[in-house]
Amino acid sequence: MKYDVVVVGARIGGSTASLFASKRGLDVLMIEKNQEIGTPVQCAEATSSSTFQTLEIEPSPKYVCSEIKGADVYAPDGTHGHLEGGYAEGFILERKIFDKQLAIESAKAGTDIMVKTRVKDLIRRDGKVCGVVATHMGHTLEIEADVVIAADGIESQVARKAGLKTQQTPGTLCSCAQYEMVGVDYDPHYLQFYFGREIAPGGYVWVFPKGEGVANVGVGVRSDTETAYSFLRKFTANMDATPVELNIGGVPVQGPVDKTYTDGLMVVGDAAGQVEPFTGGGIHVTAHCARIAGEFAVEAIEKDDTSRGFLKNYQKLWKKEVGKDLKESLKYRKIMDQLSDEEMNILAKFLKDQDLESISKMSMLGFVREYPQFLKLLKEIL
Repeated sequence: MKYDVVVVGARIGGSTASLFASKRGLDVLMIEKNQEIGTPVQCAEATSSSTFQTLEIEPSPKYVCSEIKGADVYAPDGTHGHLEGGYAEGFILERKIFDKQLAIESAKAGTDIMVKTRVKDLIRRDGKVCGVVATHMGHTLEIEADVVIAADGIESQVARKAGLKTQQTPGTLCSCAQYEMVGVDYDPHYLQFYFGREIAPGGYVWVFPKGEGVANVGVGVRSDTETAYSFLRKFTANMDATPVELNIGGVPVQGPVDKTYTDGLMVVGDAAGQVEPFTGGGIHVTAHCARIAGEFAVEAIEKDDTSRGFLKNYQKLWKKEVGKDLKESLKYRKIMDQLSDEEMNILAKFLKDQDLESISKMSMLGFVREYPQFLKLLKEIL
């Protein structure tokens, strides 16, 4: 069995890479270990409009649960800040449907798909990745390819078999637990974020409305003492709402892995750490980078050069286009890590009534005069 490209993983990264490689005429196979694409749900399901621009598709009521207009952010003492429009705008998706629909679009473009199929090893010749060894329903298959794209999630086994370092540590991984709940009384067009070391050390709690009283209520933490699920149960204990689904997982929040390519192989999505470290959001970043990978596979095959020397340009390109944003996001995450709950409260009270795009020097000077410990931090933020 021989393909131009084999993509391992059929979530957003895999389906996007497959879609754009197939659109350009390549013979593509996408492999998914689960028996159904889209399950289990592995994120809070929020994304920005840029995702649809990247994918060149229109938001559809088939998989868009609600349109988001802004967000409400709460400090540990309840100080409340409101964000309207801009970065806070976007959509809440039904990922079970959206992920499958994206795979369907890829199949319509010509991608072959195999579900319930696991990659066990790589085919290598003279140190170059030339395909995969997979198992499907008790059968072992050798599938050759000019390019393999690893979109198999956190700590990508495929990338590791190719000699790339994708391992995560407790300090670089945010543990997450999320209920989908019924009976949640929140505005359906606004996200809710709650910060504080007591409720979510090293992360935050989110409430993302899906409409008709249904919402994703989740928590992401970096804690050595308690699980994310434990913090989730505490937060939801007094909510007059009923969970109908529980999802547990992890998000890489240390920024991208050092190397996302080698001879015959590229890495995308969570596998590559292409996630915003501050928010843990990755849908729009993954789609952007995966499209680059899919289109770059076309160029590599057309030039008959799938060496690491050529594929390194994939990393150069995605870093040029999203690398700065990911670095900024990591900077903000590290700043938040330094703040105590009391410092979060003080900063929230100051920023509550400020226009962050036109904050005055006089107001900054007054704040720093009263709280000199924030001088360095404000310089970094503003």
